[in-house]
Amino acid sequence: MGNVLITGASGFIGSFLVEEGLKNDYKVYAGIRKSSSREYLKDPRINFLEMDFSSVEKIVETLEACKILGIRFQYIIHNAGVTKAGRKEDYFRVNAQNTQNFIQALIQTGMVPEKFIYMSSLAAHGPGDPATMLPVMLADTPKPIELYGKSKLEAEKYILSLESFPWLIIRPTGVYGPREKDYYVFFKTMSRGMETYIGYRPQILTFIYVKDLVRLIFDAMKSPIVRRAYFVSDGKEYDTKMFAAITKRILKKKTLKITVPSVIVKHLAFGLEKIFGLWGTIPTLNTDKYKVLSSTNWRCETEPLQRDFGFVAEYDLEKGVAETIDWYKSEHWL
Repeated sequence: MGNVLITGASGFIGSFLVEEGLKNDYKVYAGIRKSSSREYLKDPRINFLEMDFSSVEKIVETLEACKILGIRFQYIIHNAGVTKAGRKEDYFRVNAQNTQNFIQALIQTGMVPEKFIYMSSLAAHGPGDPATMLPVMLADTPKPIELYGKSKLEAEKYILSLESFPWLIIRPTGVYGPREKDYYVFFKTMSRGMETYIGYRPQILTFIYVKDLVRLIFDAMKSPIVRRAYFVSDGKEYDTKMFAAITKRILKKKTLKITVPSVIVKHLAFGLEKIFGLWGTIPTLNTDKYKVLSSTNWRCETEPLQRDFGFVAEYDLEKGVAETIDWYKSEHWL
């Protein structure tokens, strides 16, 4: 089936991409940092490639070494990046500049693959209009609301500027599943009997289970389609209370509901950001996080996925959450 290089292979989505590549009989190269954990990369068929994206020169050195060994990549899934960073500039350095460094090195060494899939995010476009509640469409002008999304959009803009480069851009909505640590906080809070809401307006949420996402990516990789971008969700919509109800039912828990007014959370986030800023760091609850948590419309267009790849999600939220919670319990996370 050919060689596929998966960067960010040690992370949540990356480790599932590796498993999907092996399942589809690709020769998988896991691009990782020297310090990366290999906890979920135990399969002996995995070929490891230590990569440093901090400069074009360092990546060129790695790619030239691959050429000497006769290794070329028919496909690259560039999944490396950060969703959280201690400093604002780190988002742009890792998500945008490192992506540009990588592509420039590929071009410089003549190692451009048949297809380069960039793992972006719905955050690069931002939420939909809260007044109309219409979904975000591919043709809409991107309006990211936080640093993570803005840095992803900057990387996308560079990719879009390239002539004849065989890219696909994948923009998943909320990705959840085993090994994931952000939604895990929500599940853990619910398991302890707490159900917390910010403000009184319900959020409309969209999700994609990690196994559906990686299956879609490999289907897109096998297709002849290039130079297009896609939003990815399971095609359904959920509000925050529905998400909580599904989780409670699976956990078999009763909860105490607490609603915190948005204005209190907003001021708390602002204050924490100022305090942590004295040490050059960003708190978990910050103004960016507040913007995401208080946005009410995370609908997105998914018809192009069905049209171009025949994509139909195997997991709705109930099935995905059940499998995820089973995993958390088996690993003693819950």
